[in-house]
Amino acid sequence: MSLGNLSDLLPPTYKSQITAWLAEDTPSFDYAGFVVGGSPRTATLWAKSPGLLAGRPFFDEVFRQTGCTVEWHVAEGSALALAPPPPTSSRTSESAPPTIKIRCATVKGPVRGILLGERVALNMLARCSGVATKSGELVRLVRRAGYAGVLAGTRKTTPGFRLVEKYGMLVGGADAHRMDLSSMVMLKDNHVWSRGGIADAVGAAKAVGGFSIKVEVEVQSEAEADEAISAGADVVMLDNFTGEGVRVAARGLKERWRGKREFLLEVSGGLRADNVEQYVCNDVDIISTSSIHQGVPHVDFSLKIEH
Repeated sequence: MSLGNLSDLLPPTYKSQITAWLAEDTPSFDYAGFVVGGSPRTATLWAKSPGLLAGRPFFDEVFRQTGCTVEWHVAEGSALALAPPPPTSSRTSESAPPTIKIRCATVKGPVRGILLGERVALNMLARCSGVATKSGELVRLVRRAGYAGVLAGTRKTTPGFRLVEKYGMLVGGADAHRMDLSSMVMLKDNHVWSRGGIADAVGAAKAVGGFSIKVEVEVQSEAEADEAISAGADVVMLDNFTGEGVRVAARGLKERWRGKREFLLEVSGGLRADNVEQYVCNDVDIISTSSIHQGVPHVDFSLKIEH
């Protein structure tokens, strides 16, 4: 069931971000643009590696700002499943088979405009699609392991590029977690140590956050989790626990506080595809990780002008 178009989530300010990207890439004279001029041309966007396609609204806006139009042939979130062509007698057994490319979109406009937007659009699309691909892979992994809760990304995003990376997480089926410091109060160890204690920190956060802002507390032990829940925390994060430690603590906390307090349990800390199954436990409501957006492989795209 489709819940809607993810592009409708984007704030109007994303367009000014793209203006800044273009300004960074062409801060003064466009010398190569002078060479090619403004004659109308058509270019094809090709996917050259497998993954999920993500980032269409940003791609569209880049080329809108350079005076071009985009026609898509592949839907947002589609799997780009590449395969080698069938063998032919002209190819030796030692040679690697060429990869079949997927035609994703057609860009039309002045040739200078196509080339002005090319690198900005491809860099964004490659990164956003890489985040979506990794997010989708990890969601499928935890579902196969029996996890029914939420898999979320973290705020460890690239400065200036958070909106694109969080959007990629959503396309891949992951939860975007909090967008920024204003979205939720997350009291980590530094906040607690600076304030002097969990209860005092939660009380201060509740005093200014009001009824609409959730308060989350990062804890290092089951005893700290009890203190956070008692103080009124909405979410408790079990940070850097072992897999077995998570299962024991989560079960104990849910049983001990059942019918007394409503709260969510989150687990985080170094979770990746090679170890996340150890932490799968349906007493945990949220598994959060930076592995779906930090250092992920990009999906390879190219934009070629017809000639």
